[in-house]
Amino acid sequence: MGPLNGYTVIELAGIGPAPMGAMVLADMGAEVIRIDRAGVPAMKDVSSRGKKSVVVNLKEPAGVETLLRMVENADVLIDPYRPGVCEKLGIGPDVCMARNPKLVFARMTGWGQDGPLANAAGHDINYISLTGALFAMGRKGQKPVPPLNLVGDFGGGGMLLVSGVLAALLETANSGQGQVIDAAMVDGAAQLMWMFYGFQSFGLWDETQRESNMLDGGAHFYDVYECADGQYISIGSIEPQFYALLMQIAELPEDVYGDQNNREKWPELKEKLTEVFLRKTQAQWCELMEGTDVCFAPVVNFMEAPKHPANVARNTYIELDGMTQPAPAPRFSRTPSQVQHGGHDAGEDTDAVLSAMGFGEQELKELRGAGAIS
Repeated sequence: MGPLNGYTVIELAGIGPAPMGAMVLADMGAEVIRIDRAGVPAMKDVSSRGKKSVVVNLKEPAGVETLLRMVENADVLIDPYRPGVCEKLGIGPDVCMARNPKLVFARMTGWGQDGPLANAAGHDINYISLTGALFAMGRKGQKPVPPLNLVGDFGGGGMLLVSGVLAALLETANSGQGQVIDAAMVDGAAQLMWMFYGFQSFGLWDETQRESNMLDGGAHFYDVYECADGQYISIGSIEPQFYALLMQIAELPEDVYGDQNNREKWPELKEKLTEVFLRKTQAQWCELMEGTDVCFAPVVNFMEAPKHPANVARNTYIELDGMTQPAPAPRFSRTPSQVQHGGHDAGEDTDAVLSAMGFGEQELKELRGAGAIS
């Protein structure tokens, strides 16, 4: 049983970071109940794993009351909507916490609950634009490159939501009171940029340039290189001892490569190192460097990753619902996380969940007749 066994999370169905956060909580053992909308089939994606599905029509007064009764039995409610939507539906924090003062009401938005952009639409690319993260990514003289939607949606969104929920649950255990969490993707993306503010303050980062700094591909010892077979490898030999090992294994002459941190020489050394790595295939470089302190890894695509021996050995990926997907993380020694079951169809658990929460058989029949549940 995972570390969150015994906790109940109600997730209002949405897309992106909120479903991801709820998935992580489910992997950790929480009972996650997704509230799906009537007439809208739930997509059986990776984030649906471990969750139960109840269909509640929140446009019906009886549906609203049904959700509020469910809230009385919950520890967390995840709100993925724009600011004010839950209030308009009659299920805002004040109403829910009047029913359950210990409730953690976790709100996941792009721009936050207040501010001039709070009610504007947006996506990952917009949130990371406003934090400087997108500007910093890309090649010199070229436009910025979106890093998928990992930084805003998932690193700055879903994982921020999870950490907020866990902290709030710890505090509630001490105080006996719930609270509202304002988790904004723009805030999370800003948090992820913490290191570069430190670098800039010490004169170690030029925020006006791309591919000119140590971690953005500017340094010859921290970049991706093409191999003889058209595949790629990654090198991250930052520390002097790791760089020395790179020089030894790749047979790089000291008189050419020895001045590692001379930024004026980085472009020239990158050109030379590019030629070096083109002399062997990816597999040949792996044989020489993988598992050493060079800080090396082959660049694989995300469907090749589950087959890499290191990932196979750690069971980093699993097969579920006909899909390859990441296994639960992090790992706990005494209360291991696990996927409790595959994704459930919309409304599959309506009767079972509501019955367990005290709804009688006649009540369920009347709610179905009123269009409040299905």
